[in-house]
Amino acid sequence: MAEQSFSMPAGLTKRERYEQFLSEFAIFIEGEDDLISALANTAAALREAFGFFWVGFYLTKEPEWLHLGPFQGPVACTRIKKERGVCGTAWAKAQTLVVPDVDAFPGHIACSSLSRSEIVVPMMKDGNVIGVLDIDSDQLATFDDVDREGLETLVAILCRII
Repeated sequence: MAEQSFSMPAGLTKRERYEQFLSEFAIFIEGEDDLISALANTAAALREAFGFFWVGFYLTKEPEWLHLGPFQGPVACTRIKKERGVCGTAWAKAQTLVVPDVDAFPGHIACSSLSRSEIVVPMMKDGNVIGVLDIDSDQLATFDDVDREGLETLVAILCRII
């Protein structure tokens, strides 16, 4: 596979950055059928393109637990119980959660004390949550509906190929 860079040109709006990223990402990931490879490159591409503090995946490997998958950033929690923290809650509800201040989220799991805001997008396959995309910021209120829409589109692309 040829080398790919996901750095974004200056001057684009957040929406434009997602549009460009998603079009390049869809071509880049096309044909990949290995889950771990796809998730590892996705985490790296997102971090490169958007400069997020932490980007990673947690996968459902047991009925009540998410297990840490490929990620980029500081060391992370290795397992998260269903309905616990932002990831476990997004999994249980099967819906994206945007949390502007993680300290205000009931039961937040602080894998890093530097994390200030978070977005978690469930990965759906055949009607089941197979994992979650978790992105943390070291700034408050980083994520909004543009992030939600862009990341839900990204997860949909991923879930079609894996």
